Amino acid sequence: MKPIIPFEPKMTNEIPKGDQWIAQVKWDGTRILSYYEKEKLTLFNRKGNERTLQYPEIQRLPSLIKGNSFILDGEVIAFQDGVPSFYDVMRRDRRKNTITINQLQTEIPITYMIFDLLYYNGKWLIETPLHRRQDMLREMIQPTNEIQIVQSFRDCHSLYEAVIEQGLEGIVCKDLNSNYILGGKDERWLKKKKEQDLIAVVGGATYNGSLIRSLDLGVYNEEGELIYIGSAGSSKLTLKDWREVTEVTNQIIQEKSPFHNYSGLLKKHEWLSPVLNVKVTFLEWTKDHTMRQPVIQSFVF
Repeated sequence: MKPIIPFEPKMTNEIPKGDQWIAQVKWDGTRILSYYEKEKLTLFNRKGNERTLQYPEIQRLPSLIKGNSFILDGEVIAFQDGVPSFYDVMRRDRRKNTITINQLQTEIPITYMIFDLLYYNGKWLIETPLHRRQDMLREMIQPTNEIQIVQSFRDCHSLYEAVIEQGLEGIVCKDLNSNYILGGKDERWLKKKKEQDLIAVVGGATYNGSLIRSLDLGVYNEEGELIYIGSAGSSKLTLKDWREVTEVTNQIIQEKSPFHNYSGLLKKHEWLSPVLNVKVTFLEWTKDHTMRQPVIQSFVF
């Protein structure tokens, strides 16, 4: 099966009202779609990069489903102190060595949280209303510790208050009548989070001695120009992580700024070829269109 681009929710500040809406916990993990055909299960992330090797726990999925083919949409999460940790998921996600992955299964156990069914027994279900797709999920999957079906709640406001109180990321509200648009994004799926986040491009680095202290971040505009949105460090990354990052960035140093709107140099600063991506959280946008209090959560591959 060829990997698809998944349907994405739009950001919202207002929780929708109406009987057609349900809400689900927005887990702070990585989007993973599972494809099963001809007795073979493969996993791909939202960018179409294969992740079958990284999550061997999910290989038991076909034994839990009565069907000869399917495509499921979900999220892989890892808990740290009872709260989903994107950083720990990325520690699993970026590994390619089988021995290391097997060791990390004990250190960083994961759960596959499934929230949609797109294809089943040779038939596409993307035009089928969400409420029916969810009914089919509950009918066809027997949950385990590693594989779960995301719960849906009718009271969107109460769920949002509960997840914020528990330190979770937020909620996704979905119209029960919505179909699933491949590569689409519209208001029938809405996400409301306690803080904002995005995937940013790394374009520069400031050093503390021989190690990186912070990274210059940007996003591409509609003209394909890389726009600077701020610089950030991370309390999430360990000293070992920064050493690994520094080894990578030392190989992609360039003379000119990759940013369209930023060329100010600091001491012990280097420009980098814009080939690395990070997930960054922040409180809000400033008047200068930069992030307030940004924190790098992890590198994204």
